[in-house]
Amino acid sequence: QVQLVESGGGLVQPGGSLRLSCAASGFLFSMYPMNWYRQAPGREREWIAGISPTGINPNYAAPVEGRFTISRDNSKSTVYLQMDSLKLEDTAVYFCYAPQKGVWGQGTQVTVST
Repeated sequence: QVQLVESGGGLVQPGGSLRLSCAASGFLFSMYPMNWYRQAPGREREWIAGISPTGINPNYAAPVEGRFTISRDNSKSTVYLQMDSLKLEDTAVYFCYAPQKGVWGQGTQVTVST
């Protein structure tokens, strides 16, 4: 059974950092690209970062480029999202997604607040 489980969300002040993790199981993780999305209250889910199976040439949506870093550890079947310089508008539920498997994680809440 293909499964993605996110962790690492929480409450942080503006300017702070968080690191999200997404642990994969049920498929050969190292062969598949992975993405991170987020969904803020009242808004559609939006793509924010993607990474190839080898980790080369990650790409980012404009709102997070330069502040967020996607990475992966294929030996642990885990993809990460390092989030720095967080802003109030980064508040959302964050999801990892395996596009070629069509599988979403359950999401993890990130709240940026004073």
